[in-house]
Amino acid sequence: MIWAMKIYAERPGALLRQLAADLLVVAWVAVGVWIIDFVRDSASRLGAPGRSMESTGADLGDRFADAGEQARKVPGVGRSLAAPFEAGVDAADAMSRAGQSYQEAIDGGATLLTVLVAVITVLGVLAFWLPPRARWARRATAAARLRADPAGQDLLALRALASRPLRVLRAVGPDPAGGWRRGDPETVAALVALELRAAGLRLRPDAARRP
Repeated sequence: MIWAMKIYAERPGALLRQLAADLLVVAWVAVGVWIIDFVRDSASRLGAPGRSMESTGADLGDRFADAGEQARKVPGVGRSLAAPFEAGVDAADAMSRAGQSYQEAIDGGATLLTVLVAVITVLGVLAFWLPPRARWARRATAAARLRADPAGQDLLALRALASRPLRVLRAVGPDPAGGWRRGDPETVAALVALELRAAGLRLRPDAARRP
């Protein structure tokens, strides 16, 4: 038989906690995406002066270059007349480069910030949500398989003895280990119920549908 991995608990309390955790993860990721979009939009707005400076410098450079070409055509004094326009071309080029540098600085800072936000967002999910959820899924899937197998009841009871707190085991009876060793049906059933409850599972898969 092929078993599907357990993704959510069967017991209402555990299920609600998992759903709440999932909603928090979705909200966390949504906030991260919103911050990244905000940074990109802000970078685009902050880069507007740099783009304007670059465009203005390029336009002025073209105009000065055209004027210089016309000045050179004046006989005798063309070179002297063109010199100020050539200086203007250099100044316009410097202005255009300054605009480019400004944009690169804004884009670099925005890229660094977006990468940082993305890393923090992903690490938050991988570090705080995924590991416990994966451990629970493995544990609940194994418990569900044992629950469906009559021979697995004893293993579930043994797991409860090994992993449940002593104060919880005391609620089963004065000597739960002894009862398990003797194969006492009530003790074994109580231990199985403890282990399934800890895994967020019902004693029977169809318990929710029974009257």
